[in-house]
Amino acid sequence: MNLEKITNQVVQLCKKNGAYIKQQLDLLKIGDIELKDEHNFVTYVDRNSEAMLVEELSSLIPGCGFIAEENDYGINDSELKWIIDPLDGTTNFVHGIPLFAISIALMEGDKVIAGVVHEVNRIESFYSWGGGKAFLNGKEIRVSSARKLKDSLLVTGFPYIRDHILDRYMDLFKAYISRSQDLRRLGSAATDLAYVAAGRFEGFYEISLNSWDVAAGSFLVQQAGGKVTDFQGGDDFIFGRSLVASNGCVHEEMLEIIKNYYF
Repeated sequence: MNLEKITNQVVQLCKKNGAYIKQQLDLLKIGDIELKDEHNFVTYVDRNSEAMLVEELSSLIPGCGFIAEENDYGINDSELKWIIDPLDGTTNFVHGIPLFAISIALMEGDKVIAGVVHEVNRIESFYSWGGGKAFLNGKEIRVSSARKLKDSLLVTGFPYIRDHILDRYMDLFKAYISRSQDLRRLGSAATDLAYVAAGRFEGFYEISLNSWDVAAGSFLVQQAGGKVTDFQGGDDFIFGRSLVASNGCVHEEMLEIIKNYYF
């Protein structure tokens, strides 16, 4: 299997779907917006984008399974699976805030072997494959070289289900913002991770994430020389619902702070 060729084909699929998503931005109506659950929106654009991606990816590698955000594709015992988020940052999308992405990862067994995050409005494609380097629109990317948290710009997101953890999560937010250069909240975990891979942020953390939010982006961070763990410092970050990603240098500082908040 030629992973480099497959990854570049996925990049082209993302550009095609990204153009569709961008086109729909001006056509979206209030009645097109649904609430899946608390604070979590979905539109026909998410569903159409996913359907198009599933069809195209099924042709790319016949017999692959799928883990996707909007539809359950059933139990599939295929060794190869696509993990896809057709529109990461739907809340931004429905409010006309131009920061949302397509995220696609290819997993073999329990290991990601290729990943693409395509930021739709800037037309930025971040991608990598097993055995290769990490790239942004054809140019190699690496994580930041900052060595201390005090010299770092961080990024986070807030979980959709907040009531039982919001106070602790905001305390963690305050701890990070007081010990770093600053902290951002962009609204797309896939983009956050891609930006860590590209050296724009030194670190990212969030809880209650799904595999389609993080599979591709976390792979990019690792391929660009960074480090990714769960909140406990382990490797259950794709399906384990908590994730810390960094340039590697500030990772232990980030984990030490998390330990104070019992996540």
